[in-house]
Amino acid sequence: MNKAKILVVEDDKAVRNLITTTLETQNYQYHTAEKGSEALLEAVSFQPDVMLLDLGLPDMDGIAIIEKVRGWSGMPIIVISARNEDKDKIEALDAGADDYVTKPFAPMELMARVKANIRRVAMVSQAQPESKGEALIFGRLSIDREKSSVTKDGEDLELTPRGFELLSYLAAHAGKVFSRQELME
Repeated sequence: MNKAKILVVEDDKAVRNLITTTLETQNYQYHTAEKGSEALLEAVSFQPDVMLLDLGLPDMDGIAIIEKVRGWSGMPIIVISARNEDKDKIEALDAGADDYVTKPFAPMELMARVKANIRRVAMVSQAQPESKGEALIFGRLSIDREKSSVTKDGEDLELTPRGFELLSYLAAHAGKVFSRQELME
């Protein structure tokens, strides 16, 4: 049985049934929510690996859910929405969604996107830095926090002090998603 846990947030029963039936055939564990408030509770209690999110929910807009979840989680969020305008897609992606699928959709394409996002998260978690004292090593990139230097393939890279500080912070917290406000602070 596939261990990935999926949270399906969809108020349309027919679409929700299509998604959950497809998840069952692919051996995914899943929970469902019909409202945004339920989705937030399920996201905390079920701790899914991926959220499939409709934007048009009866009690709150999906963009608000994305923003709230991004405050504490980096789980992939795949929007599934009838909204097909570029501005809607851009707004969702800018809010922190990882992917956007418009309705109607092919169930197996949705599963391919779920698998791709799960793979991406697994690769990021495997790419955690190798730490040598005050240096963080990411493959060919070395960040020496003690000397405030960065090298790639043994060659020094020139960064501004602020650039070094930001790179060092992100490297030390690899895999975590930060809001713009968190980074500015």
